[in-house]
Amino acid sequence: MRLADATWTDADGVDTDLAVLPVGSTEQHGPHAPLGTDHITAHAVAAAGADAYSDGEVIVAPPITVGVSAEHRQFTGTLWVAPDTFRATVRDVVGSLASHGWDRVVVVNGHGGNTAALGEVCATITRQDDAYAVPFTWFDAVGDHSSDMGHAGPLETAFLRHTDPELIREDRVQAAAEDGADAWGKWVSHANLAADAAAFTDNGVVGDPRAGDADRGAALLDAATESLCALLAAVADRDTTAPLPHR
Repeated sequence: MRLADATWTDADGVDTDLAVLPVGSTEQHGPHAPLGTDHITAHAVAAAGADAYSDGEVIVAPPITVGVSAEHRQFTGTLWVAPDTFRATVRDVVGSLASHGWDRVVVVNGHGGNTAALGEVCATITRQDDAYAVPFTWFDAVGDHSSDMGHAGPLETAFLRHTDPELIREDRVQAAAEDGADAWGKWVSHANLAADAAAFTDNGVVGDPRAGDADRGAALLDAATESLCALLAAVADRDTTAPLPHR
């Protein structure tokens, strides 16, 4: 069930404890892909996983569309919140879901900058709240494709070419590739000298978006969906009783 499309009486009739909460960002994705790329892809994976899950209904919450994105702040249109704000928002939304009985929540993430804060808050929820939360970053769960993840590069471009082709500015893809960076950051002695994307990519792109066609996007969505379904089954079966203190 897509919660945003349902009435409260529809939601009241759902017998499940499983929910997915998409989280992403509103940030630059080069000259060719939309600012909403990360929350669009997260929501698509969350919805596809809920549809494909065969052991019961899954609530699909509306996406959290602004994330931890200060590293893109020099690019117009980027919005960001502090990690504390992001963690508090995720915790409150999961708490809202749990209050209705949907207390096993997979948080489907589409933005790398959210990852650390998301792991922290899901652990806090599980330890301290009346809910069980697990983070899932879709582009980490697509097999060998994951090694090509940049920023507005082949994976995200491919994904949107499959799900939302009208959002890709095809006439700008060549320039996006030519003016982008080959890798994320400026590294010396295993340390990244660049705090912000603008320090190493002129147009915000990392990776070659030309390498991401719609067929690859379909494969990405299939792989992410399969991974999410397996995770939902594990979350549904998980004994969430808190461990006893060590004696």
